[in-house]
Amino acid sequence: MSAPTLETSADKARARKAVVAAGLGNALEWYDIILFGFMATSITATFYPGEGLSAQLMTWATFAITFVVRPLGAVIIGRYSDKHGRKAALSLTIGLMTLGVFIIVVLPGESVLGIWAAIGLAIARIIQGISAGGEFGSATAFLTENATRGKAFYASFQTATQGISMFLAAGISWIFSSILTEDALHSWGWRVAFALGLLIGPVGWYIRAKMDDTPEFEAAEKADNPLRILLGQNLGRLASAFLIIAMATISVYLITYLPQFAVGNLGLEPWAAFPGAVVAGIITLIGAPFAGTLAGKVGATTVMIPTTIAGIIVAWPMFILLTASPSIGVLTLCEAIVGLFMVFYFGPMPSLLSELFPVQIRSSGMTIAYSLGVAIFGGFAPLILTALVSATGELTVPGFYYAALSLLSLIGVIAARKVYKQR
Repeated sequence: MSAPTLETSADKARARKAVVAAGLGNALEWYDIILFGFMATSITATFYPGEGLSAQLMTWATFAITFVVRPLGAVIIGRYSDKHGRKAALSLTIGLMTLGVFIIVVLPGESVLGIWAAIGLAIARIIQGISAGGEFGSATAFLTENATRGKAFYASFQTATQGISMFLAAGISWIFSSILTEDALHSWGWRVAFALGLLIGPVGWYIRAKMDDTPEFEAAEKADNPLRILLGQNLGRLASAFLIIAMATISVYLITYLPQFAVGNLGLEPWAAFPGAVVAGIITLIGAPFAGTLAGKVGATTVMIPTTIAGIIVAWPMFILLTASPSIGVLTLCEAIVGLFMVFYFGPMPSLLSELFPVQIRSSGMTIAYSLGVAIFGGFAPLILTALVSATGELTVPGFYYAALSLLSLIGVIAARKVYKQR
């Protein structure tokens, strides 16, 4: 066995600490994102009071603001991470995310501030977007570069922590929606749900600040201009990574979108989508490390390609079933299926993206590809799907959208495998 494959007890301990440090920030980011979707009705009532489609679209447009600014955060923080280290970047991102959540928790609504309430909400979302733009790439690099062996396994905790966030956000939303009156939920209940996420921020920042930077980053030659190298010499890798993001991100945002879709179009009770999201979160939490371990043995692309094909085949029939037989059981089944797609596609994806880029541009490459992909394919998905369903009257449109993005990801994964020789 060659020296690089040896793993000491100290190596294992460092890798485990990296999972905790990276996972806490990832959990806070995704808890906020997913909770925003589940609490969209309360946010609409607080900041955009009124009836009809326009109020819903304003809420989803505010949701999408985060994704518009993600590429800016990716460029700034990705470059910072490649020049000054993963640790410094991760301390910055969790601080900004915590600030954004705090503003949302304490910001008065439209009845107090008028139009300034919506402006304040937009500012908070912009801060969160800049943070989120740099989080994924820096955290994934931190995980893989701290692991001597089992890089795919450790990187899969990027997905597993999203499962935790989904479980917590759905569970808390379900509890609050069940025990609080509508007036109480709209006036203060949703704020308490967001405030619970603030408990993660200080703990995550402290743990990240106490970690050393990664051995792989410390040993690598630093680039003076990572962005120039990325765009000038690695544009094909960036394009491949961008396409790879599509199926992963639409899986998360489809689960976020389904509550309003089910209530508004299928006539289900407001709490109906929560059980499925809880199930999907548990499936993702438990399954992602398994998928990461499998990817470490057979290769990430070997796991991901069949999953994209399954997504293309299953998505439209899934929505035909849901719209033809709307019930809590069918909705839960659909969300569980999406959770399985997250496990076997999103689980191996971080390690594939990490291996796709050289160390000196790794964070920049992953943050930019991920932020663009999430913005275009995921962040605007609820807004696009709401508008498409309204314009066409066709309730199976989300299935077409999911299948189309799965096809794009299939192209991206095949390019990574055939052109860039990734397993």
